[in-house]
Amino acid sequence: MGAWLPAAPCTPGACVEPSRAAAAVPRAVLRLTAVAVLLLAGIAIVLTPLGRQVPAAVVRRWCRWIVRAAGVRVRVTGAAAPAGGLLLVANHVSWLDIPLLAVVRPARMLAKSEIRRWPVAGPLAARGGVLFIERNRLRALPDTVAVLARALRAGAAVAAFPEGSTWCGRAQGPFRRAVFQAALDAGVPVQPVRIRYRAGERSVSTAPAFVGEDTLLASLWRVASARGLTAEVEVRPVIGPGGHADRRSLAHAAQGKAPSKSMWHL
Repeated sequence: MGAWLPAAPCTPGACVEPSRAAAAVPRAVLRLTAVAVLLLAGIAIVLTPLGRQVPAAVVRRWCRWIVRAAGVRVRVTGAAAPAGGLLLVANHVSWLDIPLLAVVRPARMLAKSEIRRWPVAGPLAARGGVLFIERNRLRALPDTVAVLARALRAGAAVAAFPEGSTWCGRAQGPFRRAVFQAALDAGVPVQPVRIRYRAGERSVSTAPAFVGEDTLLASLWRVASARGLTAEVEVRPVIGPGGHADRRSLAHAAQGKAPSKSMWHL
């Protein structure tokens, strides 16, 4: 078990709501087709010479369309993320969390180093600015923090899921501290984000969760066949640089700050 590789107790059998009946199949197929079309369009743009110069507003809109195409409504509350170097941190429930964070502010994502070796996805992720981490090598931790700090000093936004693993949404793991050291070293603010998924009047829906031995295909189908899903994204107050002396207190503050009530985007 490495510093980047914690485990969550959530499993598909114990925590995740099952897929809907066969009556939902036509709707799910249409939704997945729309998601695939949007993804292919985005990949085509990334592969062009202008792929890294797409305006942030366009990226936000594209990511919102992907989530909506999957049948999930998006509700974002709180203040807009500031410009300049920023560490964007959130709890981790689903693959949907990645485009949802980009709706808040497009950022360079952290990803496990194994993805770099994946055919097609690996080169695309690298071209898109993904920062890769060696999750099972403790000795690689200082180098990873240094890379993150350089990106933050250069004015980039970096998005991370400090829990280090997905949880079902009913429970949440503690924020790991290493990524916060990069924000301290770079002297940049931290923007905490809280993501929740609801279905109708339910307080929490676990249908979007992507946990344990779950497969991406099974999770995609569960989301696409669900009815009335809403992703609620709370953009919490920025934690300015210099407010916390060490990464432990910064991680605690990022996970525990009170939510903002104002709404800026639907």
